[in-house]
Amino acid sequence: MTEILQQAGNWTFDGGTVRIVPGHHKSVHKLRRLLGELAVPLAAVAGVSYEPGRKSGWLRLRLRHGADPLLQAAGGRLPDAADPYRLEVESDRSGVAAYFADEVRNALVVEQVPVEEPCDRYLLPGPSVPLTVQGTDGTASFDGEQVRLDWNWVAEGSKSSTGPRTFALHELEGVEWSPAVGLENGYLRLRPKGAHAVLKPDHDPNCLVLWGVRQAKDVSSVLLAAAVTARLPHPSAVSRAGEGASGDGGEPLALPAAPADGGQEEDHDALLRRLRELGELHREGILTEEEFTAAKQAVLRRF
Repeated sequence: MTEILQQAGNWTFDGGTVRIVPGHHKSVHKLRRLLGELAVPLAAVAGVSYEPGRKSGWLRLRLRHGADPLLQAAGGRLPDAADPYRLEVESDRSGVAAYFADEVRNALVVEQVPVEEPCDRYLLPGPSVPLTVQGTDGTASFDGEQVRLDWNWVAEGSKSSTGPRTFALHELEGVEWSPAVGLENGYLRLRPKGAHAVLKPDHDPNCLVLWGVRQAKDVSSVLLAAAVTARLPHPSAVSRAGEGASGDGGEPLALPAAPADGGQEEDHDALLRRLRELGELHREGILTEEEFTAAKQAVLRRF
């Protein structure tokens, strides 16, 4: 077990999972406190680094593309202070931080995690529901099955005239989130399936405005976007469905079959142990490269 304890939070690594617990200090960003503890499987990690500084350094965890619905929804727009995969490290703990990074990097090599390959499914769950976001011209809420937009007296006539908007998950193609920056408003936009005109946020009845002055430092609205994103088809699944074929005019691509137990998730620790066993069999020459790759992908699909 490798562990680093800081005022900003605690990170631990047991060889298979990086556990991130935010600190309780008032300097810890609201979004990180709302997220709570995160358990990041090694299979979701693309890299780790420690960046020393004059007064403090930074431990950063980089995730594989498509592994986390929060990062998918944020689209690289989270401010550093709100990034749950970034830990401020006091200068006298720099050695511990560097050792932590080395341990995670070594595990990535040993387990042969395909760090440069995007994930074909989310390896982390989305934020828990229900969630409610208060915007400038209304409120957005999500109960895990439906997203609802309710307008207030500030809303433009093009929105208030439509009344409350409710969308079931199967009616949505996606959700867009853009944070407020300074005096510039942000927005939370639902993208229904089918052809729809994309209007300015103030006039789009599928879009909640996030007022810049009040919400520039509060990006917790991304939690609702992430919760919806986690429950929609993964981008890779959408891509495969759009191709409709193997790419050479052959048979349609087959999606992974559902587990025979009715969809009940397997224990992550057991799957991680299986990955380690496959790695050992491959290194010992018992499994060929092709056999190892096929077996590893089969296990990764069950996360």
